[in-house]
Amino acid sequence: MTQNVLLLNSDKTEVLILGPKHLRDTLSNDIAALDDIALASNETVRNLGVIFDPDLSFDSHLKQISRTAFFHLRNISKIRHVLSQKDAETLVHAFVTSRLDYCNSLLSGSSSKSLKTLQLVQNAAARVLTRTRKRDHISPVLASLHWLPVKFRIEFKILLLTYKALNNMAPSYLKELIVPYHPTRALRSQNSGLLVVPKVSKSRVGARAFSYQAPLLWNHLPVSVQEADTLSTFKSRLKTFLYDKAYS
Repeated sequence: MTQNVLLLNSDKTEVLILGPKHLRDTLSNDIAALDDIALASNETVRNLGVIFDPDLSFDSHLKQISRTAFFHLRNISKIRHVLSQKDAETLVHAFVTSRLDYCNSLLSGSSSKSLKTLQLVQNAAARVLTRTRKRDHISPVLASLHWLPVKFRIEFKILLLTYKALNNMAPSYLKELIVPYHPTRALRSQNSGLLVVPKVSKSRVGARAFSYQAPLLWNHLPVSVQEADTLSTFKSRLKTFLYDKAYS
């Protein structure tokens, strides 16, 4: 900033320190004295509508999605009796499921406990849309709507990005994160479209990186899905594969 003759505006600047807590604490004092301006590190910051926290747990983000989605669901449920099925579905997609899908690739590798918050939102949306009672089992309802559960919607997004990266339809920085597998000797798997799964530490964050999740999920796809010749064909085959995996 000094080289470009820029000044730090404390009213427009937020600081978030990412990393293990014991290391974050050692940096706090240095950050506060940045450019002689007092700046306290934030517990959360918002970037492009996503709430980040120092642990990258996205707990605050998940709570915000849940709170907002349930607010809209309550409003939709109040007028559901005067809405057609098509209009109700349009409202649910516009105000609820769109929030579940927005930037959901960031949640790849998250624990089932973390994703349960979003799954409860999707379950409630399905009940409002289909007028299903709370005590009725929700899986058949989701299947009848052809909705993938939250976990599989995240996998869909990661695999879609992977396909685009492999076919030059994604930014180069994503393509650089995935490496085709080339065995050292001739094997039947040589041309099977596998990707190298990098070794990661046992830390939760390392195993959630796109460079790890993308090849891990891709290598479990059937060849017929991997070798789809168009994006629309890939999306269709991928949803069918994940749908069968979710409800079989």
